[in-house]
Amino acid sequence: MIDTKARKKALMARLAELDTRLHEIEDELDNPPSKDWEEAAVEREDDEVLEQLGQSGQDEILRIRAALKRIRDGEYGICVRCGDDIAPERLDVLPDTPLCKPARQPSRGDAEPDLRRIAT
Repeated sequence: MIDTKARKKALMARLAELDTRLHEIEDELDNPPSKDWEEAAVEREDDEVLEQLGQSGQDEILRIRAALKRIRDGEYGICVRCGDDIAPERLDVLPDTPLCKPARQPSRGDAEPDLRRIAT
């Protein structure tokens, strides 16, 4: 049996951590560029890395929100693709995963779950 209370607590903590990180990234990206063109070029490269980190954080937030919705709906730990139970060991490593191990690779014609739809 999955301890959804502990999972929810861990997911909420990770969500708060990501929120803090994304605000820090946003603040860094809002800094005005350097007037020195060489320094501005380096800053632009840094900004591209920060933007990618920000996007990765936003993607993880979507997965966490979808997992929290599955907890609320009583569906946490159940694969959204095949309906089988997700192994607790898999959830230990990937607490926001919507898929069991066999279903993690889509078959031809299968689409990845739409996390935006699942999270709402």
